[in-house]
Amino acid sequence: MAAVLTMGAKPAELGVLAALTTGPAVIVGLVSAGWVDRLRRRPLLIGADVVRAAILLTIPLAALLHRLSMVQLYLAAALVGGTSVLFDIVDHAYLPGLIPRDCLMEGNGKLGATESLAEIGGPALAGVLFQALTAPFAIAANALTYLISAAFLSGIRQRELEPSAAAVDQRPSWRGDVAAAAAAIAADPRVRPLFLMGLGQSLFGNAFAPLYVVFTIRTLHLTPTMLGATIAVGGVGALAGAILAPGLSARLGLGPTIIAASFGSGAAALLIPLAQGAPPLAMAVLMAAQLFGDSLAVAANVPAVSLRQSVLPPEMLGRTAAVFRASQGAMAVIGAIAGGILGGTVGVRTTLAGAAVGLTLSAAFVLASPLRRRGASR
Repeated sequence: MAAVLTMGAKPAELGVLAALTTGPAVIVGLVSAGWVDRLRRRPLLIGADVVRAAILLTIPLAALLHRLSMVQLYLAAALVGGTSVLFDIVDHAYLPGLIPRDCLMEGNGKLGATESLAEIGGPALAGVLFQALTAPFAIAANALTYLISAAFLSGIRQRELEPSAAAVDQRPSWRGDVAAAAAAIAADPRVRPLFLMGLGQSLFGNAFAPLYVVFTIRTLHLTPTMLGATIAVGGVGALAGAILAPGLSARLGLGPTIIAASFGSGAAALLIPLAQGAPPLAMAVLMAAQLFGDSLAVAANVPAVSLRQSVLPPEMLGRTAAVFRASQGAMAVIGAIAGGILGGTVGVRTTLAGAAVGLTLSAAFVLASPLRRRGASR
């Protein structure tokens, strides 16, 4: 939104910005793979929060000095993106060390519900702040949220498990770490299709994401406040998905739940390029897409993450998560740049439609796997 509203960014520039946000996943994922399994995880999470806050605070400072440029937004996107990838990798490996494995579904469901509540209030607040303060200064509030996160993480008193002796004693080698993680992913017929589906979703999702803001603001003429309210409805859907995920998984099985919800989430995205007419009417269509799409996306993600954490060796969780993120980061760069180019040539609406079809079809990887059977995840 800062790029669109303040800098007047074109679709191709938004594609580059999105690529720089997701691209660092490749480097960070490859380099950090083994270290996440060899070090204590809570200090890494806190450090990532503090670094992200510091980077974001440079944006309103530059705006105050009338020095803000797309180059600075590109740099901030790359640095925050890389640090966020590290946070997500560590977070994925941290949870199984805090709670029993048979509680992972419940734990991930509660984390999903927490994120959903944030999505309900965050975007709506952002829309108001962007209009009241302008985009660069609203980003200062975003920096503050990372410091609040660090404070909460500092308050965790549960002692995390010590890194495994085998991982600590092993001589660090990013090539060896990546090879071991890739072998673990490829060897498990339940995790492998999730990996392939994630690649497809990252490719098409990142072709979709950077164009969503420019489509809603420039084509549908929504105000920032209207866009924030629209995205907040997605938070309501995500909350519903987080609440329903454990029950659906128990009734249908992990695999069928992942398949059905993934297909449904992609299909809901097809509503977005169909939105048109007066802003309130277009907004209603977008809200429907956010409500159903986000609910189904979370309903698929909670069992998928829980499955990975349950079946992969605990000492490999950091490395396998890093390979997931690095591979998806590479696909995200391709998708973001391609989406930006196509949005400027064939049109934003057409590109969004094609990306939504790709998102839907990505679930076919899981449909063609053993996970389609109810008991295959056990």
